[in-house]
Amino acid sequence: VCRSNKSPWVCLTCSSVHCGRYVNGHAKKHYEDAQIPMTNHKKTEKQEKIQHTVCMDCSSYSTYCYRCDDFVVNDTKLGLVQKVREHLQNLENSAFTSDRHRKRKLFENSSLNSKLLKVNGSSTALCATGLRNLGNTCFMNAILQSLSNIQQFCCYFKELPAVELRNGKTAGRRTYHTRSQGDNNVSLVEEFRKTLCALWQGSQTAFSPESLFYVVWKIMPNFRGYQQQDAHEFMRYLLDHLHLELQGGFNSVSRSVILQESSNLSASNKCCINGASTVVTAIFGGILQNEVNCLICGTESRKFDPFLDLSLDIPSQFRNKRTKNQESGPMCTLRDCLRSFTDLEELDETELYMCHKCKKKQKSTKKFWIQKLPKVLCLHLKRFHWTAYLRNKVDTYVEFPLRGLDMKCYLLEPENSGPESCLYDLVAVVVHHGSGVGSGHYTAYAAHEGRWFHFNDSTVTLTDEETVGKAKAYILFYVERQAKPGAEKL
Repeated sequence: VCRSNKSPWVCLTCSSVHCGRYVNGHAKKHYEDAQIPMTNHKKTEKQEKIQHTVCMDCSSYSTYCYRCDDFVVNDTKLGLVQKVREHLQNLENSAFTSDRHRKRKLFENSSLNSKLLKVNGSSTALCATGLRNLGNTCFMNAILQSLSNIQQFCCYFKELPAVELRNGKTAGRRTYHTRSQGDNNVSLVEEFRKTLCALWQGSQTAFSPESLFYVVWKIMPNFRGYQQQDAHEFMRYLLDHLHLELQGGFNSVSRSVILQESSNLSASNKCCINGASTVVTAIFGGILQNEVNCLICGTESRKFDPFLDLSLDIPSQFRNKRTKNQESGPMCTLRDCLRSFTDLEELDETELYMCHKCKKKQKSTKKFWIQKLPKVLCLHLKRFHWTAYLRNKVDTYVEFPLRGLDMKCYLLEPENSGPESCLYDLVAVVVHHGSGVGSGHYTAYAAHEGRWFHFNDSTVTLTDEETVGKAKAYILFYVERQAKPGAEKL
């Protein structure tokens, strides 16, 4: 109607294409026009089915229902909505080069028997499974793929007993939901378990995490909708909610079953955060000592804080460096970020310390020590910073080791740790591509059985250590080393 090429929305009833509500709203007018014949008499069941109420954004592939006035994540039993998405993706792919098109067809449309990669001249089966993008859900996909490659964490969930969410007539039948249905019988642990089980089994090229995404919408309101979200924020919410649900038991799985599973993990490796220990705190949990000294009277205050990850600033002197090969000035390393986090610093005027001896707020210094290291060390590089009105991205390349990250010098009592207990090897990296937190794209690199893979939503490719090392990391996952000594150190 208006010949706009911005935000095209396609009606899933008649396939007509109009501009979306944020352009001139002709897609909404198409829906309203379809309602007119029905206003003067009672709608029959047959007439209900022909209403043009559901449409799809051809750019983000998100599905919208005008009658519910809401986005929906469910599909038909035959998966028709996903077929429309795949058809639109194929149309988009046709605009690229034939080589690009051939590669995408190989990874998305090939059968299991043809799902092969060339490794050292010979063909090998690619057992990795991608995750479909449900509409700007790359932030979730990157985190899920990273966690799926942390073996001890992933195995715990995969070995949990399955939970039957439905009884009676609907038992064993797949059910679909929308956010407006108000169904409270959901389990994040169960959907997380199902998603992990679907990955690395090699039976399909891409898995759609729509059931998990529905549960995320139900229990994490911050992530409703289809706008881009922060992957680190999602990871923290996900781990926190998994931790809470595991503490109380979930649905038909009793608390005793959960605690029995957790008892297989060594008690010495547990770190309590908000209640009883779970696999989340057993794997990711560490303890910081926060040491504050009053500069007026010298009074020292110590506090122990549990953590699941460490958020590290990129030192200001490195923030103008844009690329790894830029010659001006030294290169920023992960060690620089860790040193900046643990070094003694004087608190500024807005953070004055309430000294119990002086009985008032005084100037003071602060220092962090790591009192206990976790089995999996998660390091978040703070790439997004608020200015006066905007949240800018620090695009500095930070060099990080793939093997032998030595954390001993950051420990409170390094003499009490063994020679191998402080060494960590990289298992996964989340990367943010683009300039802003509300835009861009997330992908992940992860190691599986000695090989590195690049997870880009539904596309999974084999890669090498050199490519991983050049990535501008946003979140790094390091696993405590169990191997023999002698590896290189940071």
